[in-house]
Amino acid sequence: MAVTVVRFNLVEPGATPASLGARYRAAVAMAGYADDRGITTVQTEEHHGAANNWLPSPFVFAGAVLGATRRLSVTVSAAIGPLHDPLRLAEDIAVLDLVSGGRLVTVAGIGYRPEEYAVFGVDFERRGRLQDELLETLLKAWTGEEFEFRGRTVRITPRPYTQPHPLLLVGGSSKAAARRAARLGLPFFPSAHLPELEAYYKERLAEYGREGWTMMPAEETPLLHLAEDPDRAWARYGKHFLHEARTYASWQPWGARSAVRSAATTVEELRAEGVYRIVTPEECLALGLDSRVLHPLAGGMPVDEGWRSLQLFCERVLPRLES
Repeated sequence: MAVTVVRFNLVEPGATPASLGARYRAAVAMAGYADDRGITTVQTEEHHGAANNWLPSPFVFAGAVLGATRRLSVTVSAAIGPLHDPLRLAEDIAVLDLVSGGRLVTVAGIGYRPEEYAVFGVDFERRGRLQDELLETLLKAWTGEEFEFRGRTVRITPRPYTQPHPLLLVGGSSKAAARRAARLGLPFFPSAHLPELEAYYKERLAEYGREGWTMMPAEETPLLHLAEDPDRAWARYGKHFLHEARTYASWQPWGARSAVRSAATTVEELRAEGVYRIVTPEECLALGLDSRVLHPLAGGMPVDEGWRSLQLFCERVLPRLES
């Protein structure tokens, strides 16, 4: 089966509660539609305090999607680990794992925006140590046994469905992230196609006597939107892609690596760059990608247009990929 990811970050600049509620409900309905047609993964993410309403609660959204679907997995990529209480996150992931029969995948990163840490009063300079504590606590908590946490003895129930624990990956683009994953024997999820970092991770696995694996983005990871007339779609909806691209780029610290980072400042530059692509069904089939990432509601895209894109893929691309 073809690997197809549908991404949702629920961005909508200038949203009202009513319009944003409609967008969230549409995303859940889209996930159900995608699941019925054989799409494999919904991917979502976490950012806080964004003026354009970028999704701040990925596990709540994941629960809604898992409840509306039967087969597809939901990948939270990435959760900002140090902003979560370790014990509560262990409980939340265990419950979602039980409800879904093991369909939740969590990628834990440390983030890169001091502003997000300030919202929750968390010390940005301690993010590495907090991430270590979070990951170590999750692994202990999911055993169902008592353990020491911040000077007290605790026990977390229920145990998750997936054994020995729900799928948990360490995300990042630094050697520190790769070392952290290797030390704990957890899979590593680089934020971009970084073979040299994968090699470093494997070296550290050998050093720690651990086993692990890498889930790395391909060299090309375009965000796709389907339309019968791409020229017309770029003219009408390119501003939504550009808004999201500029927002994301403005958050990235110098030297950061991301599979979907754009340097474009105009719609024309964005189209030429190829990070976001509007393609016909036939062009989508011809891309030759190992996986396809659909982004039907990118940057505040009108919901009706998002549905048209998803339906074009499911009706005219996916059956031919599977055959």
